[in-house]
Amino acid sequence: VQMMNGEVGCNRYIISHATSALDIMQVYALFLMSGWRQETLTVDIVPLIETIEDLKQAGAIMEALYRNGTYRKHLEQRGNTQVVMLGFSDGSKDGGYLMGNWSIYKAKETLSAVSKQYGISVIFFDGRGGPPARGGGKTHRFYAGQGKNIACREIQLTVQGQTISSNFGTVESAQYNLEQLVHAGIANELFTEKESTLSADDEHLLQEIADNSFIAYSRLKAHPRFMDYLLEISPLRFYSDTNIGSRPTKRGSGKMTMDDLRAIPFVASWSQLKQNVTGFYGVGTALQKAEAAGQLGRLQGLYNSSLFFRALIDNCEMALQKCFLTLTAHLKDSERFGAFWQMIADEYELTVQYILKLTGHQHLMEAYEVERMSVTMREKIILPLLTIQQYAMARIREIESSSLSDVNESVYGKLVTRCSFGIINAARNSA
Repeated sequence: VQMMNGEVGCNRYIISHATSALDIMQVYALFLMSGWRQETLTVDIVPLIETIEDLKQAGAIMEALYRNGTYRKHLEQRGNTQVVMLGFSDGSKDGGYLMGNWSIYKAKETLSAVSKQYGISVIFFDGRGGPPARGGGKTHRFYAGQGKNIACREIQLTVQGQTISSNFGTVESAQYNLEQLVHAGIANELFTEKESTLSADDEHLLQEIADNSFIAYSRLKAHPRFMDYLLEISPLRFYSDTNIGSRPTKRGSGKMTMDDLRAIPFVASWSQLKQNVTGFYGVGTALQKAEAAGQLGRLQGLYNSSLFFRALIDNCEMALQKCFLTLTAHLKDSERFGAFWQMIADEYELTVQYILKLTGHQHLMEAYEVERMSVTMREKIILPLLTIQQYAMARIREIESSSLSDVNESVYGKLVTRCSFGIINAARNSA
């Protein structure tokens, strides 16, 4: 590819689910074994660090590489620049919305400090999908709030899903969104001292609410009905038929488990259920615990002073605004799924209550009326599709539970898939 198109035509190897320095060095060794010479290797090896535990170890992983003489020589040949990807989707899937986003923020801080210590220019290459759980939402506000402790000489993004067409499909929308990103970079450079950079006390407080949010989210994931609910009530098992996303729905060929499940269909399935668990679950519990500890006032002040925290909460508001629990309310009387559905409903109500307390607003997205109206209009458009999809899945469950064949089962399956196309496109940032 490089011989035909030049080095920039293909000069990156992204190693997903990187958990150690060895993962990166193995890729480096593969290139040498394939005939590349050490002094002329024109490929950047980009680790994609995804889970909460791995994000905590991100600094140690990269420091081990920077201290490795062989890899350090490779970096010198590549202009002493290291590109790193951090997994928004998998971080949210693994740790929930607050912990996922906070872990990425802390990882960026640590990686920036470690890279600076070793004279390496680190560039964060972010994969941002549609919903907040996949790094979407108010992207420019997210970057404007990064703070002086996070390297921001350069922003690199891969925009995914239908976000490409909605944000860059016309000259006008492309110009607007690119200007917003450029403005975010300039604002972050000029105004970091006052509004963007978190103090040590601020970070300690955010770590506390992230920890409490993680505990609540982990409790939901540990529920014995968690995977059954996703497989039977959401369109997850039909996701592979839509050919949406760059990778299969799950890793491996065995029975689907949480560890094997890919983050993109996981997030999209909750979105199509109108229960955006990955965009809010645990936030209400964390804020309630903060209030009990007398810290809600500090968080209210932080919401008004920190661009990062404000963007985090504003994106959570959008996820809540897109929820419609009435769609699945019939499940509260289900012997099999009633208790699990109620857990989600209770956390939703709690999160709405405390988000409004935190922001001082009367209703969700009050500060963004135009965007709220856009969301409301889109949700009305997709409601018939959601209803049809839920009906089709209910019929499939009936057929499967009766052990009787039905010539219409495949038709119902196609209905689920076709509805997914419409829901994802009309809802704008659901995948």
